[in-house]
Amino acid sequence: MNGPPVCGTPFASCYNFVYFRFQANFNTLFKMANLLEQIDADIKSAMRSKQAETLSTLRLLKSALKYYQIEKKLDVVSDADAIPVIQKQIKQRQDAMDSYRSAGRDDLFKKEEAEMGVLRGYLPQALSTDELEATVKSVIQEVGATSRAQIGQVMKLAIAKAAGRADGKAINAIAMKLLQ
Repeated sequence: MNGPPVCGTPFASCYNFVYFRFQANFNTLFKMANLLEQIDADIKSAMRSKQAETLSTLRLLKSALKYYQIEKKLDVVSDADAIPVIQKQIKQRQDAMDSYRSAGRDDLFKKEEAEMGVLRGYLPQALSTDELEATVKSVIQEVGATSRAQIGQVMKLAIAKAAGRADGKAINAIAMKLLQ
């Protein structure tokens, strides 16, 4: 029997395979994490309201996230993946601010400060000092650390528990204070 398949099983099964395969690929390719959708919406909003500095910062952030996605070979960048990228961007701004301050370039310092403010809006609510200290204390008890020699174990677990809601320097300072 040569020719096109009749309305029997070969056509129906072929159609179902192609349809569901397309649906699976479509959902994988176009499903975006909540944070990425928010960034895209904010880019559109900044374009409409002609906020050039915000738009520039968000485009740089989106580019950094896309670069991270390609580097790690991910289909979708999740919120958990995006937080370290945003933190890295903030750290770059902080380093640039330090350089500009020492060079006496207040105009560039203020520009970097504004960009850092935009980026901080995409991070989760930071832990307060008391919450951070309670987290580090619980980690110290969990690990059973008694001296500064075990600071690496404490830091590893504390950073994981803070989940991007605290700076590594702040965690280290509290851990050092508690492990005296």
